[in-house]
Amino acid sequence: MDTHHTTVTSDVAAPSVGEQLPQVQGQLSMPSELYAQDPTAVDASLAAVLSNQGNNFVPQTYDDGVFGAIDHTVNGNGALPSGVVVPINPPLLELGASQALQPTNGHVMSADEIALYDRQIRLWGMQAQQKIQAANILLISMKALANEIAKNLVLAGIGSLTIIDHELVTQADLGAQFLLSQEDVGKNRAEAAAIQVQKLNPRVKVLPDSGDVMTKGPSYFAAFDIVIATNLKPRRLTFINTATRLHNRQFYAAGVHGLYGYIFCDLIEHDYVLKRDKGNVITNVGPESRYRSVVEVKTQKEGNKTIEMVSKRELYSTWDLVSEASLLPEEYTKSKRRLKAVTPALSCLRALWQFQATRDREPGHNKEDLECFTKSATQNHSLLSLPHETLRSEFLRSFLQNINSEVAPVTAILGGQLAQDVINVLGQNQQPIQNMVVFDGNKMEANMYPLHPEGKLGRSQLDSSGPVPQMIPINLVKTTTLPDAIVTNDATWSVPTNGKGH
Repeated sequence: MDTHHTTVTSDVAAPSVGEQLPQVQGQLSMPSELYAQDPTAVDASLAAVLSNQGNNFVPQTYDDGVFGAIDHTVNGNGALPSGVVVPINPPLLELGASQALQPTNGHVMSADEIALYDRQIRLWGMQAQQKIQAANILLISMKALANEIAKNLVLAGIGSLTIIDHELVTQADLGAQFLLSQEDVGKNRAEAAAIQVQKLNPRVKVLPDSGDVMTKGPSYFAAFDIVIATNLKPRRLTFINTATRLHNRQFYAAGVHGLYGYIFCDLIEHDYVLKRDKGNVITNVGPESRYRSVVEVKTQKEGNKTIEMVSKRELYSTWDLVSEASLLPEEYTKSKRRLKAVTPALSCLRALWQFQATRDREPGHNKEDLECFTKSATQNHSLLSLPHETLRSEFLRSFLQNINSEVAPVTAILGGQLAQDVINVLGQNQQPIQNMVVFDGNKMEANMYPLHPEGKLGRSQLDSSGPVPQMIPINLVKTTTLPDAIVTNDATWSVPTNGKGH
């Protein structure tokens, strides 16, 4: 069955047949008086051997120049990953093992923390939970989508969450955000939200920063393990991603426009291990695709079963290369059915990013802007080799009407998916997003597309000694006729009358 999307029925996209998004493994534990267990019921010997890292993490700002000084080393400019494996036997034995695991990143877990996060430990293991609790994460721009991300990460028990946002709370912020109230209007958005985020889990250090991220030096990002930017314009995303690459930090970008949204990630080069029952088919070491390879295969006996541990490596591309002109992989371009199933939201998002990059604003409800957006969306649709009939005027009108709006269910879905992927990446025991997820609320589908340019991927992509990947200028793409006019002389969105595109 050739399906390459997930149909969402809850806060997180559910897996489809064939290829799947990285899966959410149960609910996150919520710290509270009611949920706390008796620490004496936990094997205290496990906590006794864990060394202490302390909880004194404070991000630093370095006076090494602002973003304007960053030199771009790369010129600007899905199939869902197959074979996602959920561990058949979660490492429950770790809890009762006589010989405890050594701490990861030096983080200590007390007996009451082990009891508190018991469900999570049973889902992804003690080592993964230790890595999660040692993680320092930066969250940029605190709107509705970031609310959901912050909630899920803090409940998972990360080490620290720094929230940076220089904007003030407005009445518009209260529509879709659950961390702000009427009393917060006029206050700094990061500082107001941080108070409520902290209440979700007092064990996590929540640090608000009321500064503008664009005034921080590139070394500011070196203090964090993962950087997440939400609802920012393309130029800012490019600058931030460049800084994270310079300091070898993993980067996520996400945004929501009403019923539509996206998640992008640049993990540079990410290794993880899938643990599964050994089957009859031999797993060979070597490349599975341009961006994924098997680097090691080990086996071990667990009772009467033979367990296979497959180490894989994912290669990624930078935001500017992916967002502007990267093409769909060959497995798409050679299949008309798969191309037809690609959501036109991908073409519209690219058109929006290009409009924002060149004009530093969103399209207005005027004839000039609407014509420019329609032309750009059509060009991007052709660049991706997508059939022109799938980009209909009704979809273009719907997308334009949703720009810059926030719908709570959509932010919950994408925020939950992004936070779970961060947890998977920290734990290194699940396949991560590769590398763009596009959400279409009309169909309630979250499609994943591996978008990469020609040439090098991963860490070598910013190697100045290597060739810069050749990109196709958007204005040189041969396009078909524009979709039925969505722009009339009075700049309104009229319903097509010629019947084309239906």
